[in-house]
Amino acid sequence: MEIERITYTDHPLFPEAMELYEISFPAHEQRETLSQSQILNNSAYHFDVVCDGGEFVGEILYWEIGESLYVEHFCVHPSMRNKHYGQRILEEYQAKPLILEIDPPVDEISRRRQGFYERCGFVANPYGHVHPPYHRDCEGHKLVVMSSPDQLSQNEYDMFNEFLQNTIMRDAFK
Repeated sequence: MEIERITYTDHPLFPEAMELYEISFPAHEQRETLSQSQILNNSAYHFDVVCDGGEFVGEILYWEIGESLYVEHFCVHPSMRNKHYGQRILEEYQAKPLILEIDPPVDEISRRRQGFYERCGFVANPYGHVHPPYHRDCEGHKLVVMSSPDQLSQNEYDMFNEFLQNTIMRDAFK
């Protein structure tokens, strides 16, 4: 697998990556296009595309938060699912503790997603968590914070949530 960081919108894989992004996440969980474009050159933000033998496989969009990585968005192209790419991609990043959010496990799809992350070494955290809105006309939404390899302490969760609220989401919309 080859991993390449996108730092500008003229990158040849950016349109394909944005197309995957748009079909993989509900609109209320997506950054506005201007926001996505503006954060590409933020040194703490990584928009990584993953290819295998030159074929686009997926993407992982994450933030460096001290010694941890917060995975804001992660998706594998539908044609590449069920080939262990998701697990393999996450393994590439597990040299540092990882934090991500998932929908509460209330239906088959969300329970399967939680099971996937648990098989990849993630554990659910007990903190009530609301992700801030990506759009002015939306409200925050409840999510479950998962982390690998261990649960977050209250202090670690508070530091993550403060970074999420005040840095990551600062310019989500104008």
